[in-house]
Amino acid sequence: QVQVVESGGGLVQAGGSLRLSCEASGFSLDEYTIGWFRQAPGKEREGISCIRTEDGVTYYANSVKGRFTMSRDNAKNTVSLQMNNLRPEDTAVYYCAASARLIAYEYVLASFVYDYWGQGTQVTVSP
Repeated sequence: QVQVVESGGGLVQAGGSLRLSCEASGFSLDEYTIGWFRQAPGKEREGISCIRTEDGVTYYANSVKGRFTMSRDNAKNTVSLQMNNLRPEDTAVYYCAASARLIAYEYVLASFVYDYWGQGTQVTVSP
């Protein structure tokens, strides 16, 4: 059974850092494209980062580029999202997702290509 479980959310002041983790079970991370998404209250789910299995390239949304870093630890079957210089607008529920599909690069941050989703972890950034 394919599962992903997020952890590491919490409350932090603006300018601070948090590190999210996504632990996978039932599959090997290096065979799936793994994405991080977030959803703020009243807003649509936003794809913010992914590691595409076809080329191993990490993609970032403009809203987090330069502040967030996604990495993968194949030995632990875990991906992480290091979030620095956090802003109040980063407040959201953060989700990890996995896809076994072949994904064209222009869709790597589109939620519809991901089949397996975690329950999410809350990140709150205070002013």
